[in-house]
Amino acid sequence: MIALLALLAWAWLLALHGRFWQSGPALAPLHPRAAPPIAIIVPARDEAALIARSIASLLAQDYSGPFRVVLVDDNSTDATAAIARSLPGAERLTVIAGTNRPAGWAGKLWAVHQGVAATDEPLVLLTDADIEHDPGHLASLVAQAETTGCDMVSEMVRLNTASWAERALIPAFVYFFQLLYPFARVNDPLSATAAAAGGTVLIRRDALTRIGGIAAIADRLIDDCALAAKVKQGGRIWLGHSDLARSIRPYPGMADIWRMVARSAYVQLRHSPLLLLGALAGLSLIFLAPPAFALFGDGSTQAAGALAWAGMAASFLPTLRRYGRSRAWAPLLPLIALFYMAATLAAATSHHFGHGVAWKGRAYAAGRA
Repeated sequence: MIALLALLAWAWLLALHGRFWQSGPALAPLHPRAAPPIAIIVPARDEAALIARSIASLLAQDYSGPFRVVLVDDNSTDATAAIARSLPGAERLTVIAGTNRPAGWAGKLWAVHQGVAATDEPLVLLTDADIEHDPGHLASLVAQAETTGCDMVSEMVRLNTASWAERALIPAFVYFFQLLYPFARVNDPLSATAAAAGGTVLIRRDALTRIGGIAAIADRLIDDCALAAKVKQGGRIWLGHSDLARSIRPYPGMADIWRMVARSAYVQLRHSPLLLLGALAGLSLIFLAPPAFALFGDGSTQAAGALAWAGMAASFLPTLRRYGRSRAWAPLLPLIALFYMAATLAAATSHHFGHGVAWKGRAYAAGRA
């Protein structure tokens, strides 16, 4: 019965779950017909190692309209601001010294709020300090918003896969995000599914005003998806992949990726033990049961497990191709899923022992998803 349930689950996922496995759509390199003014907001805290590449790529954008880059220095203890000010093209750059975050605010969102409040351009690009942008990226984002009429355009930028750990685990991170938030459903105005990828989010200021600004999601730790949900309640959003921007944040070892996953995994489950149990049970059925039955079952049980495992592996292939990985990784998806499940369980255990979420030297014990 369990083998059959796993097979039926994969039949449903492959046929009816928003074509999540297609690993698309991708942002096209285009130029918009109109080029309205844009404010680019970059919150940064202790990013001296990465800020030069990020800000330099933004200052060098090939965009025919006016734009400026606003770096909000979120109480950095290193030379983040000084490095940014020394870059060529810094006449387009404004550096704001961020103030201490008030109670109830996540640190990044308080920095973003200060940057938005200091600008008045009709379009706002929210991007992270660890993202490097191709020269045509800004124009392509605006063209996508213009073509679709969306209030918000967001992308899953290409993630770093320089280390062995990244090559082994990061494509699956993208795959699981697509599974959780099928992009076709996110982009369907009739679907309630809403999501964004915080690396790059282009949003119309009137839409941001309509939802109450960044204050409307002040305490959210998964801020990109929270923003998308607010915007989609009265407007349209678009989410895709990007080959025009990439994360330059290194995760050299498996322990680094473990901490990255654990930081938000239990927040995603709203710190609920019941949701945790349900998620682990569902993931076990979908990812662990098929290979177990295929390898150790017999007869129809083994056949059902093998078919489900084959469907699972096939669904991983488009994401592997996007990241230039061998198709030999596809059958190993259950082992990779087990890694992510263990990190989620560790995050839950840490939370219930009172450790909460920590990032950049800040603790968020009660942050919301």
